[in-house]
Amino acid sequence: MQHRMGDFWFRLMALEYRIRSRPSSVLRELDEAGVRRGMRVLDFGCGPGRFTLPAARIVGSEGKVFAVDIHPLARLAVQKAAYRDGLTNIEVIDSDCATGLGPQSVDVVLLYDTFHDVMDKGAVLRELRRILGPVGRISYKDHTLWGEPLLALMRGNGFFPVEQELRSALVRKMLTLRGA
Repeated sequence: MQHRMGDFWFRLMALEYRIRSRPSSVLRELDEAGVRRGMRVLDFGCGPGRFTLPAARIVGSEGKVFAVDIHPLARLAVQKAAYRDGLTNIEVIDSDCATGLGPQSVDVVLLYDTFHDVMDKGAVLRELRRILGPVGRISYKDHTLWGEPLLALMRGNGFFPVEQELRSALVRKMLTLRGA
């Protein structure tokens, strides 16, 4: 369901993230996403772990971070960095959609710079809605899909916007009323 980039391009992307990514901006984005101690966070399309590792430090031993990626180099990079940093609260998942996680098992989903590569966006959003808790939210950033097309897609799959900027959004799961 998701386009997998070649190994060369993945390595180039990982290098770019190391060069341009400031720890303070990553921490600010995680704070804005609502990542807190004890939470269960899913980093969908985690890449080399730019958000996975700081999120694991924030949630601490009481929480958990699920790092989902289809690319084997991404999963390997996260596993190596977690081992190097002594982070035992990261679980790496090989997938482009289905996470294998239980219903309502995640508090926050990080959907950063990956959604444009997903072919069946509706299927991914349905999976994210399934695993998000009742007040779960998605923190979304992407350089190609934003604005009204993104919000219409989110609303159509059971999310409503909480905050939105030019190329980012924070959406929350819509609650379904029993008997409705």
